[in-house]
Amino acid sequence: MALPLSILDLAHIGEGETAADSFAASVALAQRAEELGYRRVWYAEHHNMDSIASSATSVLIAHIAAHTRTIRLGAGGVMLPNHSPLTIAEQFGTLETLHPGRIDLGLGRAPGSDQNTMRALRRTPSAADTFPQDVLELQGYLTGETRIPGVHATPGKGTNVPLYILGSSLFGAQLAAMLGLPYAFASHFAPTALEEAVTVYRTEFKPSAQLDRPYVIAALNVIAADSGEEAREQFLEAKRLRVSKFLGRGRTFTPEEADMILESPAGQQLLQMMKYSAVGDQAEVKEYVDRFAAHSRADELIVAFSAPDRKVWLRSAELLAQAYDL
Repeated sequence: MALPLSILDLAHIGEGETAADSFAASVALAQRAEELGYRRVWYAEHHNMDSIASSATSVLIAHIAAHTRTIRLGAGGVMLPNHSPLTIAEQFGTLETLHPGRIDLGLGRAPGSDQNTMRALRRTPSAADTFPQDVLELQGYLTGETRIPGVHATPGKGTNVPLYILGSSLFGAQLAAMLGLPYAFASHFAPTALEEAVTVYRTEFKPSAQLDRPYVIAALNVIAADSGEEAREQFLEAKRLRVSKFLGRGRTFTPEEADMILESPAGQQLLQMMKYSAVGDQAEVKEYVDRFAAHSRADELIVAFSAPDRKVWLRSAELLAQAYDL
């Protein structure tokens, strides 16, 4: 497999950690990824989640960029319904001006939060309805061809920060194809529509000023360790943590309780979200990633390292890069 490999850093706040610890770990991962030859690292916008530190996505990108030299960095993604296109153009125009040629802007339609959080963000569910128009407005600010007469992004105008459409359904695939933009599919947590969405995107793609042919980025989870047993132990722990995070409602389950819940319909649904997960030693992970690359028909893979243990988390990045001699 000669595909570029990238990283989706979920900026998780581990057990007993603070947000500051998460930021330090993200800097360490990005610096190591740069040394190892990964193409890019992306960070996702989430709000009101005490286990994820990347809520102020552009600020985190700025911090990581200041501590690295060459690796591309970006949002995977900014949830555009939470913001005005002008504000995002100014933020990412600033990033691109400070770090030329290193910034990506992935855009999602989901709010990345619940209804109360949406209210706190001063947004309504209908904000997502104008997503296609908002993408075009944002693009106009970044290219310098504004769609709002007399309104320009400074910084931003003429920076041409590359846009990517993120999605887990056919809507994003169709929009990315129509606008001639790269498409990133969130198969690391929403695997169901991967094959159909990629087919729709590739079939309906129309060339644009940014992109002359379809470009698909597919996401998957990876836990690689020096032994398969260690990797599988970490995968089990990751699944147990998901049970507490998504089904606990503020309660932390014991390992035994979590294992019982994983056998339930709700637990099986959680496991289905992690369908595309490469787990094992270096050889096992490489074999799985090769198969996933062929299955997804991707042009690039973006990997979420899912191990709760920080050492295994970082070791996963090293083993995967070494497996492909990046």
